[in-house]
This record gives sequence, C-alpha cells and structure tokens, in this order.
Amino acid sequence: MPEVHTPYEDKDVDFLETLRQKLGLSDIEQVTEWLLKSRIRKQSRNITGRGRAMHLVDRKPSCE
Repeated sequence: MPEVHTPYEDKDVDFLETLRQKLGLSDIEQVTEWLLKSRIRKQSRNITGRGRAMHLVDRKPSCE
C-alpha cells in the first residue's frame, strides 16, 4: 500500500501521542492507521446493517 505522509498540528500530535501510549503502538503513523481502519470498520457495519436490531414486521393479508 502506498504511504501517505500527513502533516500534523501540535494539538493533533498531543492527542495521537496519548492514544499511541494507551494502545501500545510504536509510532504516530500506526495510530493514524488504527484510527482509519477503525472508522472504516464502523462505517461498513453501518452500511451493511450488521449489528442493527431486528424487529418482526406484521404483514397485512394481501387483497385477494
């Protein structure tokens, strides 16, 4: 996969560094990748409907 280098602002670096320590990752790029993958997984679950509550639908008898 091609690598993309993203410039970070100081406030972003502070947040990413805190998260890096909590996750036990070796660098900020790994944290960025983890965040992106996490967001993609969450969005794909929302798109597919996985994890949504299932409700029975009362079907009305068809007109015959």
